[in-house]
Amino acid sequence: MKASASPARSIKRTPRTPALSGALASPDAAFAQSPLGQALMHVLGGGSASQRQIADYLLRNQMRVTALGIEELADSCQVSTATISRFARDIGQKNYSAMRSAMAETLQSLLQPVDKLRHTIERRARATSPITQSLEYAAANIAATSGALSLPEMHAVVRRLTRARVVYVMGFGLSANLAGMLVQHLQPFCPHVVEVVGIGGSEVAAGHLVNLTAHDVLVVISFPRYTLDCIGLASFARDRGACIVALTDSPASPLAELADHALYAQSTHPVLPSSASTALAMIEALAVALMVSNKDNVDKAARLSEVIAAYLYGGEHGMQGPRKTAVKQRKAVHKKQSL
Repeated sequence: MKASASPARSIKRTPRTPALSGALASPDAAFAQSPLGQALMHVLGGGSASQRQIADYLLRNQMRVTALGIEELADSCQVSTATISRFARDIGQKNYSAMRSAMAETLQSLLQPVDKLRHTIERRARATSPITQSLEYAAANIAATSGALSLPEMHAVVRRLTRARVVYVMGFGLSANLAGMLVQHLQPFCPHVVEVVGIGGSEVAAGHLVNLTAHDVLVVISFPRYTLDCIGLASFARDRGACIVALTDSPASPLAELADHALYAQSTHPVLPSSASTALAMIEALAVALMVSNKDNVDKAARLSEVIAAYLYGGEHGMQGPRKTAVKQRKAVHKKQSL
């Protein structure tokens, strides 16, 4: 894409495959790294519209697909059964039955812990309120994400942020709130941080990204439902040579193929399109990793705490009511005694 082109316009690209630690990959990520998962990811990156639709559904509903007949899968993907059969052959399987069996074999070891957890929650759903169920899903998402976290990938992101000339952070919709939170955490430790969207929309975001260079990092935050503007602007940033860091839910996310580094936060929720609780936990974890990554940042954190402390309740500028008056009186007495 030329520099003068509209940043919001998206074009097809060669997928990037973020580094994943096989031993630490989440079940979804581990499936995506399997031979069958890689075949699906390849289709997702360059297949026809109907092929991408099927591949996306298979990557997001791996366990469910093992129990679906070809007619049910065709209905779910809004394609014909003939298209499903052709898809199975295109990825190297004899027919749909063979593809479904291959998925079941791949999932047997990968998804057993997560599936057990989901079934436990589902069994309890009738006996618990929606509020309790929502909190249980949040806890389960955080636990699954923590267990699957790739520390080398997190450290690689920290190094990129530390070396960046400018760090741009972008999120639309509910992800804009997450982006704002990340910006606050990054500002003390990065030379220049720009919140791309802020109170504006895609035009404001595009205006910020026009100045982006290969020395910069763009952190993109997006969860289902993904916005077209987010994908288009991330594509523009990639074309400009910037490092793309994606905080998203799954290797099936459209951001995964654009990212140099991907941090996955499980976002399953029984009612909402996605849950943001794990994403917030990941943002805090990234902030801590950056804060303790070198001695200068540790010193900055200490100085920041000292400056802020004076303005907190109980600090020099934050005392309230009688307590503040009492302190002033004690200071006046000490001053008189010294005269």
